Amino acid sequence: MGPRHHLGLLRPVLLCAAALALPLAAGCSAKSGASGEKDAKPASIQRLAEQTGCALTGKRKVKDLEQGNCKTAQGRYVLLSFTTDQGMNAWLDEAKPWGGAYLVGPRWVAVSEDKTLTTLRKDLGGEIVYGAGHDMGGMNHG
Repeated sequence: MGPRHHLGLLRPVLLCAAALALPLAAGCSAKSGASGEKDAKPASIQRLAEQTGCALTGKRKVKDLEQGNCKTAQGRYVLLSFTTDQGMNAWLDEAKPWGGAYLVGPRWVAVSEDKTLTTLRKDLGGEIVYGAGHDMGGMNHG
C-alpha cells in the first residue's frame, strides 16, 4: 500500500486523458517567457475552468488529484489539478509514453490538441510539453 497504491487510482484518469490525447497531431514544444504571457499559478480545476469559461463535466476527485472535462469554443480539454508537485510529475511520467500534448502549470495540467492548448495558455499561462511520438516523423518514443 506504499506509493504504488495511489497510482492505481490514477489509472482511470490517466487512461481517459491518454485517450483524448492519442489522436493529436505532431508538433514542437513551446517555451514560456514570451512578452505579455500570463503567469501560471496553482489552481483547482474549478478555478481553471472559470478562467477558461468552461462548465466542468465528469468531475472526479481522488486523494492526490481532481479531474474535469471541458468543451468550449476553444475546443475540448481535460483539466487536472494535483495536491503536490511530486504527484503531478508522477502523473506526467505515466502519461507521456502515451503521447499527447499537455499545458503544464504549477500543480495543474490541461490535456488537449496543440491549437486548443495554445489558446488556453493565453488564459492560464504554463508551458506546453509533449509526450512520446511528437517528433516530425512520429516514429520515436521519447
